[in-house]
Amino acid sequence: MDMLELFYSYLKNERRFSVHTLLAYKKDLTQYSEYLLRGDSSIVGAEEREVRSWLVELLEEGIAERSVNRKLSAVKSLYRFLLQKGELEASPVQNIKVLKTAKRTPSFVRKNEMDRLLFDDVFEDGFVGVRDKTIIYLFYFTGMRLSELINLKESDVNSDTLKVIGKRNKERYIPLSESLIKMLNTYIISKRNEGFSDKNNSFLLVTDKGDKLYEKFVFRKVKYYLSLVTTQKDKSPHVLRHTFATQMLNAGADLNAIKEILGHSDLSATQVYTHNSIEKLKGIYKQAHPRSGD
Repeated sequence: MDMLELFYSYLKNERRFSVHTLLAYKKDLTQYSEYLLRGDSSIVGAEEREVRSWLVELLEEGIAERSVNRKLSAVKSLYRFLLQKGELEASPVQNIKVLKTAKRTPSFVRKNEMDRLLFDDVFEDGFVGVRDKTIIYLFYFTGMRLSELINLKESDVNSDTLKVIGKRNKERYIPLSESLIKMLNTYIISKRNEGFSDKNNSFLLVTDKGDKLYEKFVFRKVKYYLSLVTTQKDKSPHVLRHTFATQMLNAGADLNAIKEILGHSDLSATQVYTHNSIEKLKGIYKQAHPRSGD
């Protein structure tokens, strides 16, 4: 087994990386390895100047700084692994720092737009409509990730909590609102009436044919329904995760509580949502304070 394959095995079996994350690492490291081969170099024989030259080439090709940083992170992880294995005495990336990037404010769907989606009659009758509405409800009322939603099991639904398996197989419990409990009960009954519980009892959410959901299926559904209520560019499942966090924060929820529900390992990942809350406060101030325009 070569060094890259050994590294991928480590990421999969010891670090418990998801299939999606593992594929991203493989893509980035293959690109890096191929660049080195063009200069008759190798991963073990690479020097700092070659790594820097690769990063410059990526930027000149128009790759965004954030994407370049992701690729650099993959390379740094690889060299840390090789150092631990004794394959290297020094890492060629130890003095290379990540590029500075402008902070992005997470986009989100406004509350009045979500109200229109949830309470107007936009979902069709029957199992498909109930299933689609349940998908939207789960994203919006729990803030879970796409991979977490797809892998939900019927047994994960408790009387007032939902068990979620997050990154690195970390288990957490999310409290359920009364409206979400009602939605889940309606969906499970509808699913059983279709006979899908007998076909695929383990996974909670299934396709029109009763099979396990897949990423593109959920993306298409979310994009379609969000397009009915908002004109914003990004209409992905992750936008609903941002929407959940932003609206929780605006309603006065504790930042640490939001962190636990979202499954963030570091509070700094959750703090990005405070920007949206601050912007809301600025708007309120400008409207309410008599001298705000001075």
